[in-house]
Amino acid sequence: MNTSWTPIKTAVALALCGAAFAFAPVHAGGQAATAPARTAGATVLPGDDFYTWANGEWMARTEIPADRGAWGAMYALADETNARIVKLIEEASASKSANAEARKVADFYNAYMNEAGIEAAGLTALKPRLAKIEAIKDRAALSRVLGEFLRADVDPLNATNFNTPNLFGVWINQGLTDPSRNVPYILQGGIGLPDRAYYLDNSPKMAELRSKYQAYIADVLKQAGYQDAEARALKIFALESELAQSHASREESADIQKANNPWTMKDFAAKAPGMDWKAFMQGAHLEGQDRFIAYHPGAIAGAARQVAATDLSTWKDYLAFHSLNQFASTLPKAYNDLRFEFFGKTLTGSPQQSVRWKRALSATNGAMEEAVGKMYVAKYFPAQDKQRILKMVADIKTAFERRIDKLEWMAPSTRTQAKEKVRTMYVGVGYPDEWKSYGGLQVSPKDALGNVIRAQEFHYMQELAKLKQKPKKTDWAMPPQLVNAVNLPLQNALNFPAAILQAPFYDPKASDAQNYGALGSVIGHEISHSFDDMGAQFDAQGRLRDWWTKEDLAHFKTASQKLVEQYNTYKPFDDLAINGQLTLSENLSDLAGLAAAYDALKASPNGKTMEADREFFTGFARSWRTKAREASLRRAVLTDGHAPGQWRTYTVRNLDAWYKAFDVKPGQQLYLAPEQRVRVW
Repeated sequence: MNTSWTPIKTAVALALCGAAFAFAPVHAGGQAATAPARTAGATVLPGDDFYTWANGEWMARTEIPADRGAWGAMYALADETNARIVKLIEEASASKSANAEARKVADFYNAYMNEAGIEAAGLTALKPRLAKIEAIKDRAALSRVLGEFLRADVDPLNATNFNTPNLFGVWINQGLTDPSRNVPYILQGGIGLPDRAYYLDNSPKMAELRSKYQAYIADVLKQAGYQDAEARALKIFALESELAQSHASREESADIQKANNPWTMKDFAAKAPGMDWKAFMQGAHLEGQDRFIAYHPGAIAGAARQVAATDLSTWKDYLAFHSLNQFASTLPKAYNDLRFEFFGKTLTGSPQQSVRWKRALSATNGAMEEAVGKMYVAKYFPAQDKQRILKMVADIKTAFERRIDKLEWMAPSTRTQAKEKVRTMYVGVGYPDEWKSYGGLQVSPKDALGNVIRAQEFHYMQELAKLKQKPKKTDWAMPPQLVNAVNLPLQNALNFPAAILQAPFYDPKASDAQNYGALGSVIGHEISHSFDDMGAQFDAQGRLRDWWTKEDLAHFKTASQKLVEQYNTYKPFDDLAINGQLTLSENLSDLAGLAAAYDALKASPNGKTMEADREFFTGFARSWRTKAREASLRRAVLTDGHAPGQWRTYTVRNLDAWYKAFDVKPGQQLYLAPEQRVRVW
């Protein structure tokens, strides 16, 4: 779900939809469509531009809020959810009967809201960290501090961004080939810009961004009282550029076979020389481990080379800058303003920063996500909704199994294992079976920065504790208040948080057709991730294993390549096309998920009519309505594993039923001849 890493950074970290942006209509050849937006006085045929037909009126009347780079159905739903949560927190603050956990949530939030207190505290809570950096005297000490700064990272199998603010990230989960035990996955990181492309792309736009980022580094150092800030910023940026050179691309990161690199402690020294790995692992509390997975081996080796090659003074400046940058939101206003000027205005095009309460809630969600989620679920997730949605899940799983049965190209042995995978899949709806405890987290109502630092450390230790536990299929990867959904291939599990189970995705007052088109396609999407180009490599137990026949796999890859080619033709800008390979997993799941949801609707009593078909496809298209500023859309196209929302809507071009429902004919811009329609599942 993603920008650079923080633990559940925001209440709308859209892993399911990524950044579901829309910009200008295009047809299959990638040129701008001529059809006007659908307003009160202008219409467009569904077959010419289905996205505009379904969403044109919304697009015409909707303005992107000044504090956002994009806006749409999921963003609006997240805002509504956030407003509800803040009210719950305020009630807990005022209540004498609130439980201890709710009061802790309120204390964290209120400390963040206390801007005067943050100004008065200055860098006090950060000074021990800065002093530790300044005390580095040799490479062993540098390695140890780099290990101490290691923090728990996002799931790389679902991430849209593989960069962390520390030199590496660590993710704890079951082994790729051994589901019986949890292991640490070591991930690339260490760069401040969103992706290696920002350092390596020589286009004028990227060159301008690099120049402004370097100026930002200097401004932060100046604000903290560092002398010769420009010269130091130049060296910091040069170090990051070296790190970026060794980073895996997003396409490489999405190739799980390239990530399957079991390493022992001896392997780190042999394959990534230059760093004192014993000191690093001691700092990271990983010294007792002897099994790791080097998810990005090239980046690990490249970072180790720089630990040996780059002078200690540059490393110390690098660590100081990233500490100031990482915690800027709870530092005095000058730091926060500098960060927004670059990461907000320059990188996303947002002209105005979010109001303080939204940022406070985002930080609170990051620190105590399930404690906040427990408060939300108790108030806003009715039991009857859960039962109705579980029924929808069961229907769509059945529809997917039936689609598997009808695949003429699939061998019986592959079919048997595919159906087992669907049947044994854990589906979490609303909230986790077991809640996390925050009893050991120290929260002060007067120390916003200290709270954030302690929360990160607490979360890291919670994750490390999994190394002494058996993997759990029922562990959740996201909190209930997140507008999102996720497939967890190592667990063969799905999570559908409570916050996405509301309109426009699920509306208890809407027709079955509309709900199946909106939420049903999301459910189908997540089920289908178990059979996309990555998910299909894991068996029912979450083990990375080749369970396909060679012939089945060849057919699957051929069909998938057609979808790559289809999406490569879409051009949001004259100089920038969608990357069909980068977005393949999500596009496959959109296609298979929409088809399975449609089948489930047709099997229901209320899904037999042509009107139901039209409501189904319209509900799907309206769930992806989004507007984006140019900077945000460009960033999404370059870095997100999801196609922007408008082009996700064009999934309908591959379903025969859509053509019948809207009388789409040859000559219309979205028309595909039957033999050109992609059919996988």
